[in-house]
Amino acid sequence: MTSEKDIIQFDRAKLWTENGILFCQIRNTNVNLNLEIETLDNYINAVVKLCNGKPMPFLIDLRSSQGTILNPAAKLLAGNNDLKKLRLSEAFIINSIKMKLLINSYKRIFEPVTPFQIFDNLKDGLEYCIKIKNDYYDGER
Repeated sequence: MTSEKDIIQFDRAKLWTENGILFCQIRNTNVNLNLEIETLDNYINAVVKLCNGKPMPFLIDLRSSQGTILNPAAKLLAGNNDLKKLRLSEAFIINSIKMKLLINSYKRIFEPVTPFQIFDNLKDGLEYCIKIKNDYYDGER
């Protein structure tokens, strides 16, 4: 169960942890609105706080998102050292070909290191995250 302290809410995003997985739900219905550096800085700080130093798979729900990410923000997201230490994998949940192309381009150009998968439903994305988490933490013993 997720407690209130494990949830950080923004205007267009909700981030929380549950069972060792970081959930990011992005809601941006404005196709002309891009992810800005200041907003991304706030999201990164929230992720760092929620993960509390523990590496986790990230489940990123983009089904309610229409915008895009500009190069400076993409570089920050990919190159942030705090995120590099915390991000075990990324499961992207999408419902549009545009978002699939955006993610594939971002991963190919800016951040090809972190394992990722793209899913069209939450159940499969969650199963992927659980497998990654279990494989990572079982290997620590």
